[in-house]
Amino acid sequence: MAAELDAVGEVTVAAYLADGHVGAGHEYVRELRDAATRDREAEIWVAVAGSAVVGSVTFCPVGSPYREVAVADSEAEFRMLSVALAARRRGVARLLALQCLERARELRQTRMVMCSDRRMGSAHALYAGLGFRRLPARDWSPAPGIDLWAFALDL
Repeated sequence: MAAELDAVGEVTVAAYLADGHVGAGHEYVRELRDAATRDREAEIWVAVAGSAVVGSVTFCPVGSPYREVAVADSEAEFRMLSVALAARRRGVARLLALQCLERARELRQTRMVMCSDRRMGSAHALYAGLGFRRLPARDWSPAPGIDLWAFALDL
């Protein structure tokens, strides 16, 4: 399990770096790489092809310190959805998002919320295709130059 979590961290960092969402020296890289802590304090769902980790997402149930935009106990949240560069455009991100929706339904949550960097156009298209809508009242900026848009889907 530790090796898989290390791979999750590396895939997550590589995806964020490749897409230009963080620089190699950015403090957020440490959090992205630390899948072991996310696994303890939230839930990590992993996509595997053969023996390789090709994507992951962090599902943040009620009580998780990883929740950023969920404000009610009826809301589930996911974060850090990432797919290895070689596995993109194969439906991995969609499957991971669908897994989060299924998990939220299992927990009897009535809404899924999440946020995404305003520059993540392909991610926004995925979320719109799943039925998410913008939730501008919860947009926020964790650091200068990082503007996050909030999205919600009633379950």
